[in-house]
Amino acid sequence: MTDTVTPPAAPVEPLHRLQHFPVPFFASVMGLAGLTLALHAVEGQAHAAHLASHAALAATVLLFLTLVAIYALKTLRYRAAVLAEWHHPVKLAFFPALSISMLLIATAMRPVSADVARVIWVLGALLQATLTLAVLSNWIGHRTFQTIHISPAWFIPAVGNVVAPVAGVALGFPESSWVFFSAGLIFWIVLLVLVMNRLVFHDPLPGKMVPTLAILIAPPAVAFLAWLQLNGGVLDGFARILYGAAIVFAGLAATQIAKLRGQPFALSWWALSFPVAAFTIATLRFGALAGSHGHVLAAYAGLALLVLIVAALILRTGRAIAARQICQPE
Repeated sequence: MTDTVTPPAAPVEPLHRLQHFPVPFFASVMGLAGLTLALHAVEGQAHAAHLASHAALAATVLLFLTLVAIYALKTLRYRAAVLAEWHHPVKLAFFPALSISMLLIATAMRPVSADVARVIWVLGALLQATLTLAVLSNWIGHRTFQTIHISPAWFIPAVGNVVAPVAGVALGFPESSWVFFSAGLIFWIVLLVLVMNRLVFHDPLPGKMVPTLAILIAPPAVAFLAWLQLNGGVLDGFARILYGAAIVFAGLAATQIAKLRGQPFALSWWALSFPVAAFTIATLRFGALAGSHGHVLAAYAGLALLVLIVAALILRTGRAIAARQICQPE
């Protein structure tokens, strides 16, 4: 009688899903950083202790370091998967979310430690400049990109440069901040034309990309905050134009909320968080400079909405991770 030998089971690769870890995950850091800055701004307005903003900052830094470690490991083990994301017409736009997250963390860190914030800002600014040029070069060099590939997420690489002056001026980099602001403003105008052409004259955005419509709010809102830093905090005509544009795009995005109904959750939903945070902070600053209590109250309401959005996103993300719906091949 011959014994039957059962072949050993194939070893289970504990990190086999790592190759599908998506770079859009860094949008969650932008959302938490935006919440941190909004909390800090409202706490300052209300003359309250900065307990909530400090806690949010700690959570933001922890999340950022965790995601960086995971993506670095992915780069080492699955370089081909990273290159595939780099050449993907949609995911490519999310790579600068890493550098923008660093600039936002530097902005939030400045009241705590200017020296630490300065180091983070320099590293983030260098990475942002590199990624901006790399992404733009990739756009220009790849004729496989089509109009249907454009979405509001395309604002992230180039227009994200307007984030730099928000902390850069106070940290001692005014001239560099002007360069970043100029680049962001120019590409906002260029990309706004392309994105609106895509939204008006071509097929509707795919379900997963519908939340990115909220990104339309971010460029003018952040540019408003950056301009205030660059011009000494004066609420001039150009500042009013930028804030007015943010209001218009906030209204436009609000008209599209119904499209989210019935859409499955995806990491792109985190695109809802940072624009709301930016608009909340811009509204608070406008209210303070214009002496408008109505705007200040609107900012308080915006913060409440932002907290609900981030809480819901954290819950939905946690559920998706538990159900193994994240890090799946597409």
